[in-house]
Amino acid sequence: MKAGEYVIDGRSGRVGQVMGHVGGYVQLRPPGGGREWDCPPEVLSPAPPGEVLRERVRQLNRQMRLAP
Repeated sequence: MKAGEYVIDGRSGRVGQVMGHVGGYVQLRPPGGGREWDCPPEVLSPAPPGEVLRERVRQLNRQMRLAP
């Protein structure tokens, strides 16, 4: 997995953007930003474009609800 690619964490189903590699793990961040998490590379699969878009819309909606 290369930095910038979008993948699905097979453990949770979350979509993440590859930020880098540390030790034996891949560091992922949600498409709209947020807290990174570590994932073993063997459970990752490429994210279809529709899944990435759906996750971005979810995060934008969440941000709009929290905005004053």
